[in-house]
Amino acid sequence: MKKIINPWKDKDIFSCFGCSEKNKFGLHLEFFDNGEGIECTWLPNKEYEGYINTLHGGIQSTLHDEIASWVIYTKGATAGVTTELNVKFLKGVLVDEGEIKITGQLIEKDKKYMTIHTKLFNSKDELCSEAKVVYRVFSPQVAMAKMHYPGVEAFYEKES
Repeated sequence: MKKIINPWKDKDIFSCFGCSEKNKFGLHLEFFDNGEGIECTWLPNKEYEGYINTLHGGIQSTLHDEIASWVIYTKGATAGVTTELNVKFLKGVLVDEGEIKITGQLIEKDKKYMTIHTKLFNSKDELCSEAKVVYRVFSPQVAMAKMHYPGVEAFYEKES
């Protein structure tokens, strides 16, 4: 499994709720390439609670959307914007049981859209929610010019 580099982390213009280390309210996610897709682990806490001791559904939705974007950056080799986010909540996620895992895999791709299937597992590796996330994607040239996309190479360590 390869750690993915966040190429925006040192940029002054960057304060993403999902993945910026600088956003004091954010999730501070880090991502890994497992070969087939992207995954991350995250430790929820009481600040992200909805019902008592239960991870808020909006935060779960954010986790699905965020990992989908990293699938687009790395596996899709471009950037885009979310056009559809359909989350199925299957089981509550308790905030006091340890790390959760989120995975994302590119399942459809054409010139304008990419579809990602994401899954969120609790600390017992039980599937708690899954989503179909559709992104309107741009050519790499447009993504670089208008969305600060640095190119797929910027997300991986250079091999020696």
